[in-house]
Amino acid sequence: MQHLKVPPIDAENTIKLEQVSKLIEEKGALQSIEVINWPDYPYKPELKFRIAHTGTEIWLKFYVREKYIRALETRTNGDVYKDSTVEFFIALNNDRYYNFEFSCIGTIHAGYGTGRGKRLLVNPKIAEKIEVTSSLGEQPFEEKQGDFKWEMMIKIPIDCFAFDKLSSLKELQAKGNFYKCGDETSEPHFVSWNPINTKTPDYHRPEFFGEIEFE
Repeated sequence: MQHLKVPPIDAENTIKLEQVSKLIEEKGALQSIEVINWPDYPYKPELKFRIAHTGTEIWLKFYVREKYIRALETRTNGDVYKDSTVEFFIALNNDRYYNFEFSCIGTIHAGYGTGRGKRLLVNPKIAEKIEVTSSLGEQPFEEKQGDFKWEMMIKIPIDCFAFDKLSSLKELQAKGNFYKCGDETSEPHFVSWNPINTKTPDYHRPEFFGEIEFE
């Protein structure tokens, strides 16, 4: 099982994403997402990330290189998994977990519950407190084929854990997983940080989450 330590960064919540991106480069260790769990989907984009926290925000920066990019979904809590998407699932010491999903143009999907069929959506007004910027911009586009490299910087405020009373991330012991997918791209793929032992692709399996320790 993977074990990840999330370093603290002393910063104000009002800090801009451009500054956040520079700080996390200095403080957050580079991690890889490279587990192919299902032989029927062998394509593995290059994917790395950094993660840090301020006590009241989670900072995530993804680095992606892939053959196909697709960005059609523009609705908050829409079907972003069909596009070129990165995802972060996290459980706060219980059997329920949050799924934070981000298309390559920053469209957000945020849910909560015990499994795939039991999701509650985070209120869009709360989910949209998440700040996202992508090197691909924010305008939707049809699928493109080539050799694409893109980066995404994300700030998730503690308010987005809307179904928990969470006052601080400091010293939080959690579990979670990080993913890349693109269900309706020309080369569907399902890559994870922590291995998933199921017969078919399924990210909604908290029993396969890795350990995430917020320092």
